[in-house]
Amino acid sequence: MDEEYDVIVLGTGLKECILSGLLSVDGLKVLHMDRNDYYGGESTSLNLSQLWKRFKGGEAPPEELGASKDYNVDMVPKYMMANGTLVRVLIHTSVTKYLNFKAVDGSYVFNKGKVHKVPATDVEALKSPLMGLFEKRRARKFFIYIQDYDDNDPKSHEGMDVTKVPAKDLISKKYGLDDHTVDFIGHALALHRDDDYLEQPAIDLIKRVKLYAESLARFAGGSPYIYPLYGLGELPQAFARLSAVYGGTYMLNKPECKVEFEDGKVVGVTSEGETAKCKKVVCDPSYLPDKVQKVGKVARAICIMSHPIPNTNDAHSAQVILPQKQLGRKSDMYLFCCSYSHNVAPKGKFIAFVTTEAETDDPETELKPGIDLLGPVDQIFFDTYDRYEPVNQGEEDNCYISASYDATTHFESTVQDVIAMYSRITGKTLDLSVDLSAASAAGDE
Repeated sequence: MDEEYDVIVLGTGLKECILSGLLSVDGLKVLHMDRNDYYGGESTSLNLSQLWKRFKGGEAPPEELGASKDYNVDMVPKYMMANGTLVRVLIHTSVTKYLNFKAVDGSYVFNKGKVHKVPATDVEALKSPLMGLFEKRRARKFFIYIQDYDDNDPKSHEGMDVTKVPAKDLISKKYGLDDHTVDFIGHALALHRDDDYLEQPAIDLIKRVKLYAESLARFAGGSPYIYPLYGLGELPQAFARLSAVYGGTYMLNKPECKVEFEDGKVVGVTSEGETAKCKKVVCDPSYLPDKVQKVGKVARAICIMSHPIPNTNDAHSAQVILPQKQLGRKSDMYLFCCSYSHNVAPKGKFIAFVTTEAETDDPETELKPGIDLLGPVDQIFFDTYDRYEPVNQGEEDNCYISASYDATTHFESTVQDVIAMYSRITGKTLDLSVDLSAASAAGDE
């Protein structure tokens, strides 16, 4: 322990593990510690007995749910966009060789009281029951514009400077799409969490919809998403292996990791009477509670079911996004469903999460619109957790703290936090120009 490190990482949550991997690959000397005796922190993965103990106390789970070891229930379940930033990070660090991915069956949106497949191309727009005949034609033209758009080909811009024109002018004025269509494009395709994007330059919306469409085409599945077999619990362990390859050190079960300061700057971390010196600390909010503030709360329901989500074409894995306007809320609601096809439950069993940014203190009532879409459930657990964000300046005290996980069931916002932290820690921009086919084994299974 008495060595000096470039960076000490505290907590083995997804964000911390990804950063630890990136910094190790960069040649920094990294020590990674966790007060728990398991990987994952808030984003850990639980078997059935652990799930029961956490939410039900001492009772044993009913036998009809199957063997405990067949469950790998991620506490922060998030799908990955097949061509998205996280997959690029995994390829950049070569972590893909420790993981097996499988495509996710379906991507859906709640619109006008029903669950619909998200149309992402001109062909799908024409077939979608989400829109009437004339709206379909307008949507088809919009999708063709997105598909053809090329930064380097001014002709494809059709006379619009999308780096300046707001998204609402492109989507509503130029293509005349109605509010319901704008809703599913903005929230279920571009994955925006609110409607602020409508006032922002349209280029961001174009890039996000393009990413969705290209990811969808990647594995020719029913969605643009992929997920590791056995769930996300495999990720921290894969990064631990990677770190070891680059000379990093992982230590679990290190109680009371106390960050030490001199003149306001971090100098090391003490645990069990030993201090490891370091130049910088990276951690989740729980390790430096006086340097973070509460910014919100996530409400979630965790369900075990014996069937897929109704109206999702019997998808064994799916995401359903319920945009806020459709529910009269200020924040979107998310449904995540995964099953034995991704080895996260025994045969015939499905794990579903309903999550949202809490707007009340009553998660059962608040999550009802999402739970109602699930059909009968075998077991349901309700839970809330507070969301924290750092208030310190990492450049001043050399402490770099991640934000808590939000309610989304995809990785886009999480990985943006990681990339921004990487740049602040290293002063460099992460080069993610990689050969995406390196993660393609997943789609062939």
